[in-house]
Amino acid sequence: MLVQAGALALVALGHDFGTRLVAAVLLGAGTAMVYPTLLAAIGDVAHPAWRARSVGIYRLWRDGGFAVGALLSGIIADAFGIPAAVAVVASLTAASGILVAIRMRGTDHETSA
Repeated sequence: MLVQAGALALVALGHDFGTRLVAAVLLGAGTAMVYPTLLAAIGDVAHPAWRARSVGIYRLWRDGGFAVGALLSGIIADAFGIPAAVAVVASLTAASGILVAIRMRGTDHETSA
């Protein structure tokens, strides 16, 4: 998430082709690291009895975030411009990455024998 946030910050701040190219590569790499990893992490820490439900809840919040994020970005872009909207998305993405780094643990439940 932090790689994605950095890439989005580059998009918001950069004006030349080279900066935007680096941002696009970083955004692609960050997405490739995040997308399957968070889903796998949910499956790894969820007890088998509630794994499917927890993955479904994760996907509901993730997909809902796409919709809310699109609306929020559009409103901010209309009011303050596209660079401001991208900067807000970068900030929210960084906050999400920091929150996950602080709160997410690999062993949230005890294993049963």
